[in-house]
Amino acid sequence: MRIILFSTIVLLAVSLSFCKGNKPVFENFTGFAQGSTYSIVYDNKKNLDPTEIRKKVDKILQDFDNSLSLYNDSSIISRINRNEDAVPDSFFTEVFRKSVIISKMTDGAFDITVGPLVRAWGFGPEAYKSFTEAKRDSLLKLVGMGKVSLIKGRLIKSDPRMRLDFNAIAQGYSVDVICRFFDSLGIKNYLVEIGGEVKAKGTKAGKLWRIGIDKPVDNNMTPGQLLQAILKMTDKAISTSGNYRKFYIENGVKYSHHVDPRTGYTTKNTLLSVSIIADECAMADGVATGCLVMGKEKAIEFISMHPELEAYMIYSDENGNFKTWTSEKLKSNLTESEK
Repeated sequence: MRIILFSTIVLLAVSLSFCKGNKPVFENFTGFAQGSTYSIVYDNKKNLDPTEIRKKVDKILQDFDNSLSLYNDSSIISRINRNEDAVPDSFFTEVFRKSVIISKMTDGAFDITVGPLVRAWGFGPEAYKSFTEAKRDSLLKLVGMGKVSLIKGRLIKSDPRMRLDFNAIAQGYSVDVICRFFDSLGIKNYLVEIGGEVKAKGTKAGKLWRIGIDKPVDNNMTPGQLLQAILKMTDKAISTSGNYRKFYIENGVKYSHHVDPRTGYTTKNTLLSVSIIADECAMADGVATGCLVMGKEKAIEFISMHPELEAYMIYSDENGNFKTWTSEKLKSNLTESEK
């Protein structure tokens, strides 16, 4: 369910990898995780073994996949969705609790029980389009955070047909998990990106990290090729949710992979993408999806009520032209590209 913007951090990392005498200060490496890619840059003044760090990162991400990936048949979430006797681990438990908080914040615009609707609209693993008006009411009965709970370490569903879908928060949460690992090593300057979700700490050679935000053009599949804006930040996370990479067109109608859990329909509003900046990437991730579902006016109202969050939204006007909205605190660190 996630469509996020990717920063040009690999190029930035290469430029920072050497200092005087070609002695490495910043290390960087990339890899594959959660059906996407990841890229990590970190200050290695402690002279830690880069190979060992990468092995540990890959092990964490593998454990994460074994817990929360819908594309992993044996993962905990897949087994719970099949009503097997699977015990939630620490990853599952923490992301579930964060999801409850974000769902309440967004008045249900973000909801991890949206799985049956997403699948019925033809998105996700083993999905096939089966949504009809006649089925909408029965599908909505399987959606709602109040219908699932964690009791004594077990997930309880009000209906066994309910299916959880953490795709709108899992990658952001995985960024937080990896950042905790680097914090445990005492590393003060790093940037972690997984599937386009980003969190930065400290600086790069004394300067703020620069993150690219892609232009929300349909099928803009090459991260960094068409940038809408560049954000300078530190000690924050950014996540962007958009409807321009995962969609299909049927009988001339465009169907986005974002589904409103409250109505059962795919989102149809003027918002093209929403970037949320928060202390934690899981929060930014879930809220970005919630805001995209809300639509522009309600999303702006929501952000105004949450001063702990910052936002950059791209929407289309009545003539189809790109327009943007930026929260006040973000303006000094954001530069928009030439239109």
